[in-house]
Amino acid sequence: MNSGTILIRQIHPSFIQGGRVGSNAFCPTSKDEGKLSTYDGDKIDAKAAWQHYTEDLGHESAGAYGVSVGECELLELPVAEDPAPFPEHVLIDFSALGSSAVKKKSKKLRKFAVDRDWLYQS
Repeated sequence: MNSGTILIRQIHPSFIQGGRVGSNAFCPTSKDEGKLSTYDGDKIDAKAAWQHYTEDLGHESAGAYGVSVGECELLELPVAEDPAPFPEHVLIDFSALGSSAVKKKSKKLRKFAVDRDWLYQS
């Protein structure tokens, strides 16, 4: 990975309200232990990542957005490969942040992703 690597984030349909994706799509939940799950865009494209997520893992996704490693670095969010679940798995780490900072940075990630537009839509 490098700063230009796109991290592919699957968007659950419940994160879309009125045709817009909410910043909660880029915010780790309590079960995520402060880490946001993504795919390494250097290793898999958005459509294949969506197919893996929906068909192989059995999750729901309306499609995929992306943020770059550089955008995460700009927000001081560490990015780390996590190949244990599957080879293309990458985590964006929010774990050192308080809830207010998590919300602010999630909103900024959302803006980066929305400005880039959908990488894949089902």
